[in-house]
Amino acid sequence: MSAPGALILIPTSLGDAPWTDFLPAAAQSCAAGIRHFVVENARTARAHLKRIEFPGTLRDTDIRELPAEGGDHMLDTLLAPALKGENVGLMSDAGCPAVADPGARLVARAHALDVRVVPLVGPSSILLGLMGSGLNGQNFAFHGYLPSAMGDRDRRLRAIEDESRRLARTQIFIETPYRNEHLFAALLRICQPTTRLCIARELATTNEYLRTLAIADWRRTPPPMLARRPALFLLLA
Repeated sequence: MSAPGALILIPTSLGDAPWTDFLPAAAQSCAAGIRHFVVENARTARAHLKRIEFPGTLRDTDIRELPAEGGDHMLDTLLAPALKGENVGLMSDAGCPAVADPGARLVARAHALDVRVVPLVGPSSILLGLMGSGLNGQNFAFHGYLPSAMGDRDRRLRAIEDESRRLARTQIFIETPYRNEHLFAALLRICQPTTRLCIARELATTNEYLRTLAIADWRRTPPPMLARRPALFLLLA
């Protein structure tokens, strides 16, 4: 029986940038040698492989999408090349796979099958935003998307701010880009004046915006352009 291959976690760009701006040469070289990929979206994955100057012929490359649902048998099928001694690459649509990303299911199954997991260095909007925010990097939580209904969202924001105050915890969350402005307005309306809010928009791109102000100061400042642009929100009460 062949020695098991590895599940290689390949970060992708956060925007339109050459691979040398966001990926170390060693990580690009590793990704370029893989012929089996599990991805969130096949079209996005092909575009990313072109961006990192993938040397293979894409139509002859095994690129499979990770289904939204499915049990261990489906995950085992995706990991079958690794069990036969070939590496499998896992890619998210943007940023680091398995971080705020469904790829964590495949990573968990790889561990269960004793397949070696190798995370490569690359961009994570969550960590980049936290690094640049000036907020507490020793104690933080990522909440993903908040409820879309206004009443539920407002209650969640109050709970998040209260937890931040009690635990000195930086709270990180995101919103669907077309609702960014609504979330920003809710934060200005609900949060206490002294709570600090960081807006981290389009990180690692030429349109990057990163600023932290107290809510009282945000209320006096022209709002950033957020409509239909990927953004991260971080607060510390």
